[in-house]
Amino acid sequence: MEIEEAIKKAKKNDQKAFNFLLDTYWDYVYGFQLKRIENENDAEDITIQAFSKAFDKIDTFDENYTFKTWLITISKNIHIDLIRKEKNKLSQSLSNDDEDSFHQILDESPSAEDKLITEQNLAKLLRDIKKLKPHYQEVINLRYFQELSYKDISLELNEPISNVKVKLLRAKKLLAEIIKNKTS
Repeated sequence: MEIEEAIKKAKKNDQKAFNFLLDTYWDYVYGFQLKRIENENDAEDITIQAFSKAFDKIDTFDENYTFKTWLITISKNIHIDLIRKEKNKLSQSLSNDDEDSFHQILDESPSAEDKLITEQNLAKLLRDIKKLKPHYQEVINLRYFQELSYKDISLELNEPISNVKVKLLRAKKLLAEIIKNKTS
């Protein structure tokens, strides 16, 4: 499959085209971010977010530009946004720290009420997860309830790690929409 053809198919929501684009450009975007921030986990998170955002906004892609450049630009912007958020957190924590004040240590162990609320919330979450397609339920279960790594999930499902990551992103996005629709 050619890149241009894959982009056209992806704009029509073709799953194979998304997978082709992800497989083709994953290493490039991840490598770019890894050189930039020198942290594998952060580079991976930014790369996942970049592909997720790119796939969500694929209709806005202009064929006058190269797809690789578009992906890199998206990943750069995500990284810049993360840096801004960290700077805001840091400046807020510095302004909140008063040298003359002392900090009281609180007992943060959950009360009986907290445990009950957590159990009720978990039951609601499980009901919402059941509304997803079975392959999305499975990937959420493996990642968050069985706490498997991406590599272990990849082996379990017999799929490339990049597919697992995108499938997990889509599952989380669909789950968030289900939860959001219930509250509105």
